[in-house]
Amino acid sequence: MQTELTILQNFAYALAIGALVGIEREKHKVSNLSSFGGVRTFMLMALLGAVGAWLGLQLQQPWPELAVLAVVALLVLAAYNRKQREEPQVPGLTTELSAMLVFLLGGAVMHGHAGIAVALAIMTSAILAFKQPLHGLVDKIGNDDLYAGLKLLIATFIVLPLLPDHALDPWQAFNPYKIWLLVILISLLSLVGYIATRLLGPARGTAVAGLAGGLVSSTAVSLSFARLSQQPQGGDNQDDALACGILLAWSVMSLRVLLMVGIVYLPLLASLWPAIGAMALVTLALAAYFYRRAPQLQANSATSVSNPFSLWAASQFGLMFAAVLLVVKLTEHFAPAEGLYLVSAIAGTTDVDAITLSMAQYAQQAGREQLAATALVIAVLSNTLVKTALVCTLGSAGLRQRLLWTCALVVLTAFLVLWAL
Repeated sequence: MQTELTILQNFAYALAIGALVGIEREKHKVSNLSSFGGVRTFMLMALLGAVGAWLGLQLQQPWPELAVLAVVALLVLAAYNRKQREEPQVPGLTTELSAMLVFLLGGAVMHGHAGIAVALAIMTSAILAFKQPLHGLVDKIGNDDLYAGLKLLIATFIVLPLLPDHALDPWQAFNPYKIWLLVILISLLSLVGYIATRLLGPARGTAVAGLAGGLVSSTAVSLSFARLSQQPQGGDNQDDALACGILLAWSVMSLRVLLMVGIVYLPLLASLWPAIGAMALVTLALAAYFYRRAPQLQANSATSVSNPFSLWAASQFGLMFAAVLLVVKLTEHFAPAEGLYLVSAIAGTTDVDAITLSMAQYAQQAGREQLAATALVIAVLSNTLVKTALVCTLGSAGLRQRLLWTCALVVLTAFLVLWAL
């Protein structure tokens, strides 16, 4: 049985829960005269829940708490009916549901769950207080955004548990569960970048577009800005602005590689971060240089980023990742270790995500961190060279000139760091 001091503390917790939610509802009541209850009502609701639970514990019977719950439910229902008669155009149940929740949280305190009850009360108060921001956020969500989120949830909580968590091939390369888990990781990072781009808007400047677009695809940023540079509008100033956006996307790509490696296999970072980190720093420094040369970074169009997640796109990435992982395993079995460098260079021409995750898994065997790190640096360099080639092919002469010597500095930095190690 609870001591009297503990009981009093629990009643105090219940009153605090009612006051916390009630204060917010009191503010709401000022602008809505028919709203049910204010701070005193909610404090009494929480206290009723606590008293009902306390009586049930004393009698060791559930009926006192259930009886009080039934009475409170009838009172809340009566209040809702009155509000509907007075304001039939406002059929919301938010305040009434909050009152019932406060009652239950007050009872939860008496059952020994004060910490959880207080946390839920804080969450409830926050949900009620942030009504306008939440509604504004929902207004910004389009059907494509909703479908993307649902597909990600399906892939995570329905598809993933159904996959076997063991290798299906003799080289121990194809584990459907782990491959799909990494697919979800990549999709989640892309979805974050997509949401950032949508929230920031399409015309906030090339710097912001480069940072947000780099989370989705630095190649897409390079391609989009290269085409944009062909529009004769801003001259050298526009080329500086676009170069800044492209380089910011490249730096985000480097940081994504470090982030994924840190999530999958943290010890590999010790061998990887000097080269990739140096490349990212050089890229950021050059982006800052072009930013200073073009203070008005107002591009007419940001990166065009499509829905970042679809089950078909995820399946394609999973197949590509499995193929890269299989090639890595075959190279490990039948070719010298340096053969992985060629694999990384080829894989990096299209995308660095698959080879990053493959090398992170490969490095988990003892003594392979440095080899995997070097292979990843080669993949990033290969990807950088391909993006530079795209810009040189599709971009203006000014943008091509800027990206050529920038790429040369990034490649030189990577080779110097590798040579020093």
